[in-house]
Amino acid sequence: MSELRVESWTMPVADLGPENPLPCFSPPWPGPPLVEATAGVPAEIGRQSQYGRWRGILPYTLQDGYSRGRRQQAVRVAVLENEHLRAAFLLEYGGRLWSLFDKASGRELLATNQVLQPANLALRNAWFSGGVEWNVGVIGHSALTMSPLFAARVEAEPGTPVLRLYEWERLRQMPFQIDAFLPDDSRVLFVRVRLINLHREEIPVCWWSNMAVPEAPGVRVIVPANAAFTVADQGRSLIRIPVPEHAGLDYSYPLQTTHAAGYYFDLESGRRPWITALDQAGQGVVQTSTARLRGRTLFALGSGPGGAKWHQFLAPEGFHAEHHRYFEIEAGLAHSHLEHLPMPAQGEWSWLEAYGLLDADPGRVHGDWQAAQKAVDEALEALIPESVMQAAERWSAAVIDRPPQTLLQTGSGWGALARHERAAQGEAWLSTPGIPFADETLGPAQAPWLRLLQDGVFPEAPPQEASTSFMVGPRWRRRLEAAVAAGRADNWNGWYHLGIMRFYDGEVGLARLAWQQSLAHVTTPWALRNLALAAAEEGELDEAAAHYREALRLAPALRPLVLEAGRFFVDAGRPGEWLALLPELPPALRREGRVRLLEAQAALACGETEAAIAFFVDAPIVADLREGEMTLENLWFEWQALGLARERGLALEAARQQVRRERPVPPAFDFDMFRPPVEE
Repeated sequence: MSELRVESWTMPVADLGPENPLPCFSPPWPGPPLVEATAGVPAEIGRQSQYGRWRGILPYTLQDGYSRGRRQQAVRVAVLENEHLRAAFLLEYGGRLWSLFDKASGRELLATNQVLQPANLALRNAWFSGGVEWNVGVIGHSALTMSPLFAARVEAEPGTPVLRLYEWERLRQMPFQIDAFLPDDSRVLFVRVRLINLHREEIPVCWWSNMAVPEAPGVRVIVPANAAFTVADQGRSLIRIPVPEHAGLDYSYPLQTTHAAGYYFDLESGRRPWITALDQAGQGVVQTSTARLRGRTLFALGSGPGGAKWHQFLAPEGFHAEHHRYFEIEAGLAHSHLEHLPMPAQGEWSWLEAYGLLDADPGRVHGDWQAAQKAVDEALEALIPESVMQAAERWSAAVIDRPPQTLLQTGSGWGALARHERAAQGEAWLSTPGIPFADETLGPAQAPWLRLLQDGVFPEAPPQEASTSFMVGPRWRRRLEAAVAAGRADNWNGWYHLGIMRFYDGEVGLARLAWQQSLAHVTTPWALRNLALAAAEEGELDEAAAHYREALRLAPALRPLVLEAGRFFVDAGRPGEWLALLPELPPALRREGRVRLLEAQAALACGETEAAIAFFVDAPIVADLREGEMTLENLWFEWQALGLARERGLALEAARQQVRRERPVPPAFDFDMFRPPVEE
């Protein structure tokens, strides 16, 4: 009997911490590389890799207040279960499919992390590994991956409950919907996804369903493809390669990859789309879908020391199988992670996915590539025939517009605000009752914008309270500009937010004028920080430094401000000024790993080694280390080079080259995913 219930699971969780109140005007990562498509790569991929690039994550905030300290915490989980499978979804963490357990085999099909430990990999910084992540809107781990989604129960005949997840995605200003269901006697979990474009123009979108799979010797990834695309030439080119071997490497076995790499498979036209990861016995998770979800990808962190360190960093207590390693197999709308697709004006895209345990002949799975594909085709048809997939698609299409029966989890109020804003513009709202964004979800974050929308007033706010409620875009900017001009937003808060909108639109001079007007009303660290950022962008480093110093004087305990100011002083070649500011910080903040790292960088830049020695001896954890960030490695080599230059009377550049050959980074600090393992 199919069942849907909500449970409370207790597990080690690191507190996400407060949202960052400093508006983020550029992505915390640079986005996918701008690559040149070489011969054999479809022109479509080249076009779409240039299309839809974003300026920043606004109106979202950064989620970077977490630490590495974990405590036992209750987590709300929606469970779908029938005779064969049990699927668990984390309602407060992007609705992630956290576990898919096959009862007959007693096997967990996904890499399920033993802890919820954020790390710096997503659009808004915080991300965690494991399960199946739903990535919507913009390339990269979703802006909603660490946020609650709306979750509801929908009843459908003949008694099959549906778990509906939905939200309003703010970067693309669009709703999305996920319907998960597990019919009686089904050996696969079905997931139907719907994206809706309400705009009168096309919008760039992407979608990827990212599956974390346990990485073990002998596990092979198989797809119905004989070619793939991968980034080469140090990230400058996209090339077409054969599957499964390239440059002497059979990359269908992820443990054979020596460094972090992504392979974007070119699925054969007309064939059923699927991807699977099968162990030595020919068993493992399989994902298949209807035709719209045409992309399939393999991503592995690599077998090098940096990849191993990242595995341990992301899963400090390992996965359910008591190991640290995993890789991802992924299904998306586009060929690759480099692309956004143009979604037509007022269009709707929908598709059906299925997940389950595949059992295929191991001899064929681990033999010839064509034989392996055929073995999976046959096993997949036995597990979930295409006729059953088509029937499930028709069934879910009849359910997709049904209104929820019971709300299980509340998301944000941004969808409700968008409904009011579109009504004010005389524009139509969603025609479906399936994903309601009710007024009851409006809260303090939406309150000032609703007031601006309804009364033309942007209210004053307590200047000591940091706002994490931002809005950008021409329609909201026009409203706020008009309110300021009419005197209905002539306060520090109105001018502050207007400056944010102007700076986001690239109008740096007008933004600075707005923030100066904000300061004329009330002196706040928020406007001072933004003025520092604007001055730095225009090369006025003295002014930027002065603004950062004044902002820190007002808010010395504000961690995001401290870190940003520290990076500015170090990167601007003013390390001594940063060292002089450190004694003014609260002791607890000064002991943080990232602050210690900035201190060591500044000290080395001043020719002092004591702080670097203390850093590597104490080994503080830098909780927000970014994927691909080389700061620790560079600090190690610079410290070693400075010491070697003094010991042997070498020029510093010669010493730098020598230490990179002779003094490798200790494993505790080695996060370089692109350095291959050392041959013994």
